[in-house]
Amino acid sequence: MFARITGAAFRGILVAMLFAMPTLILPASATESPEIILFIALLGSALAFSEYASLFPSFVEFRNAPPINRMRFAAVAVTVGALSLLAAHPLAPTGLTALVQRLGGWLGGQLDFAYSPVQLAVLMMPPQISEATVLMVRDAAGLACSIAGIAIAVFALVIRVGNWPVGNGAFNVWVNLPLFDPTAGGDVVQRLQRDGRINIVGGVLLPFALPAAVKLTSGLVDPGILAAPHMLVWAISAWALMPASMIMRGLAMLRIAGLIAQKRRAACSDADKALQTA
Repeated sequence: MFARITGAAFRGILVAMLFAMPTLILPASATESPEIILFIALLGSALAFSEYASLFPSFVEFRNAPPINRMRFAAVAVTVGALSLLAAHPLAPTGLTALVQRLGGWLGGQLDFAYSPVQLAVLMMPPQISEATVLMVRDAAGLACSIAGIAIAVFALVIRVGNWPVGNGAFNVWVNLPLFDPTAGGDVVQRLQRDGRINIVGGVLLPFALPAAVKLTSGLVDPGILAAPHMLVWAISAWALMPASMIMRGLAMLRIAGLIAQKRRAACSDADKALQTA
């Protein structure tokens, strides 16, 4: 119990630090409402602590199937940190911010090709926005997309080489998929495969669909708000990492479906051998 409470507290602190990271990196002049950021950090910390301190799962998936959630959190933390340094460079340049700005400029330029998510993010910006802001959005999108792609590739490697989740012991569907009801009807394997494919397809399409939706609803949503450093950091991070998280979830569900199907085939084979012996 002590280990569980300690681990939950540590996770809560990490979540609070994640929400506070842009405020700690960006200059004070770029932060307009620090009390709101503090409230969100404390709320996120409390939610993380309550989820991992409880014996019973509520909404966090793959709670006892590392490292998928750790990789998700690491991808978010790296993205938020990198974009915060990128946004801080015009306001308070340092050697580190200059390094991130050069890396973001190179990645943004490489990924800004026809019909790419980065190009769509640039094209959704209104014409009255300054060129510096557009370049900032391009560089931030390039950085975020690169980190998201690396996270997906590493998780696919963990499944392939690390034999996830079997390498961590038995996989408990109820604990790790609390929102999935195995008794809802239909074959469990088919439902897992369907949900996995839907998540992968949705994750692939979302980076393209979101900029198009913002462009179509320009009267309701103003992309110019990305000129604000905090908005740039969180909006671009969400745009890149929500699809990546969906793809990782889809890969995980397809893997679990494959393990269940494999266990079924093994059980049928054992039953056939027992009948032949009898």
